[in-house]
Amino acid sequence: MKPLLLGIAGGTGSGKSTVARKIAEGLPPSSVGVLDHDSYYRDHSNLDAEARERLNYDHPDALDNDLLVAHLEELCAGRGVDVPIYDFKTHARSPERRRLEPTRIIIVEGILVFVEERVRRLLDVKVFVDTDADIRVFRRIRRDIEQRGRSFQAIREQYYRTVRPMHLQFVEPSKRWADLIVPEGGENHIAVDLILGKLRHVLGPI
Repeated sequence: MKPLLLGIAGGTGSGKSTVARKIAEGLPPSSVGVLDHDSYYRDHSNLDAEARERLNYDHPDALDNDLLVAHLEELCAGRGVDVPIYDFKTHARSPERRRLEPTRIIIVEGILVFVEERVRRLLDVKVFVDTDADIRVFRRIRRDIEQRGRSFQAIREQYYRTVRPMHLQFVEPSKRWADLIVPEGGENHIAVDLILGKLRHVLGPI
């Protein structure tokens, strides 16, 4: 049986990862898998650290969508895939891979998931998490400092240079492709429950 592909998009810090996690936690573990679009950032280990920092990681071209599409097609065909592991501190792929086997429901999550038409066509349900910009930017600052070891100055420079303009150019317009818009991310319990209800109906009796 072909998996149902659920796409979850939204701006940086919108809470889309929280929505994806809550949906996954609300379903039987054996029935759901999660695929992070961030895992498909292109490898830049051939560049020095300074050159890597200057790259625009918020443009769709920063992601290897050919590989993502190939993996989604493999999963839809009932075959497992080896998902890349990306290190955000070094901007390079790890030599290890994460094995993902087909499940009844596969969640595909990332800021640019709806921008690539080939990915969008494969998605059965598309959810856009819509959160105010001031909340998103503070969440991003906290994440990048605590989890990725970046300075506030570096985060601010990247935000104005690439994050904000790419959001306005690509992420925000992609909202028009959504089947459902969820305000305020994972704290919107009603929206999460509605999505879970739809997915449990698809799964049927377990």
